[in-house]
Amino acid sequence: MAQGNVYAIPHIDQNSHPLRVFTLAKGLNTPAGVAFHNGDLYISDTDRILVLRDIENHLDSPAIPEVITDRLPYKDGDHFWKFIAFGPDNRLYVPIGAPCNICDVGHDFAKIISMNLDGSDIRDVAYGIRNSVGLTWQPQSNKLWFTDNGRDMMGDDVPSDELNQLSHIGASYGYPYCHQGNIPDPVFGKQHSCHDFTPPALLLGAHVAALGLRFYNGKMFPADYQGNLLIAEHGSWNRSVPSGYQVVSVHFSGMNHPEKPTLLVGGFRRKNHVRGSTSRSSTIT
Repeated sequence: MAQGNVYAIPHIDQNSHPLRVFTLAKGLNTPAGVAFHNGDLYISDTDRILVLRDIENHLDSPAIPEVITDRLPYKDGDHFWKFIAFGPDNRLYVPIGAPCNICDVGHDFAKIISMNLDGSDIRDVAYGIRNSVGLTWQPQSNKLWFTDNGRDMMGDDVPSDELNQLSHIGASYGYPYCHQGNIPDPVFGKQHSCHDFTPPALLLGAHVAALGLRFYNGKMFPADYQGNLLIAEHGSWNRSVPSGYQVVSVHFSGMNHPEKPTLLVGGFRRKNHVRGSTSRSSTIT
């Protein structure tokens, strides 16, 4: 997706080059999340969820996207893009990022919401989540797991990005009062104790910018990877020595406890230079 457009690439050649590119939608604000459900393609915009019905049979002549809701919280600032995913309960889940690095927005932002397929019955699912760009459900338990990016400007090594599990509907994970479960915010930390919030299931490291995640159930990797959680880390900008820029694997113990991440795919950073795109620069300063 680029310049407000959404594309489909149904086939690639043996060199991974697209054989044809279809433009499915144009002129959107910031289309960021896509999710496929029963033949329909759902697209997130800054304050809307759109849908293209039966899209695979209409790649040549897609209809104008149908708006199922235009009630998503939106405010100019940071983290306005919307990742979307369908849960095992047949509802669409949408993180609503905080519109800032650190600010108190109550329950209007910094949360995860869900809705019916037609955009009705919008519900708050969890709070205190600064910027989640990855949701997934564990196949055996149907438990919701999500990444969350920690705040900037507290130094190289704190706070950590988080891997969280939804403990219950309405759980709060600390933002903006507490970070990584045990570090009070220097501005807002006096308002609440860290003990008031659900702690993270796993700390992923400061500024790694953890994004998408999936439970692995394929056949390409060795059997030890079955059931592991694979997490993509976009990489740091607010750190003197780069962190992230990799894909890690998280193994679960017999008690379904996530263990320390191990490297799965790396090689994207060399000292203070990185290979691949970042939100700031290919050179970290």
